[in-house]
Amino acid sequence: MPTLPTARIETVRRHMALEIVHDWDGVIATFAHPRYELLGPGAVFDGEEAVRKYFHLSRLPFPDQGNEIIAIAHDGDTVLVEFWLTGTHKGPLTLNGKTIAPTGKSFRVRMAASFEFAPGSDRIICERPYYDPNAVLRALGLA
Repeated sequence: MPTLPTARIETVRRHMALEIVHDWDGVIATFAHPRYELLGPGAVFDGEEAVRKYFHLSRLPFPDQGNEIIAIAHDGDTVLVEFWLTGTHKGPLTLNGKTIAPTGKSFRVRMAASFEFAPGSDRIICERPYYDPNAVLRALGLA
């Protein structure tokens, strides 16, 4: 039987892999309560409906958005992950009320995220990605 830290790390690995293949039901199932706090732009998506809307909106411009884990560690009720966020600008990107047509350009930016767990549980209660909101735009030559 795996230890709680091992089970939590496996939950995060599964969560991130399911995001790549757009298995939103599977991603939602990794949460005790779906919640994303995007530390950079400061946006919060709380509850299943809001999180599913976030998935939809974030994949419109980057339908092949993926992640490649660099490092992963467990500390207390948190799993910390460093990863590469990847994708291709294949759909409309809306910024400040303006829509940018697809450029076909790809990006690869380094990010980190913390995954908070309920005490004693292997289900996520909050994902907090940490990143510079302009990093993807710079990688695409748009900033």
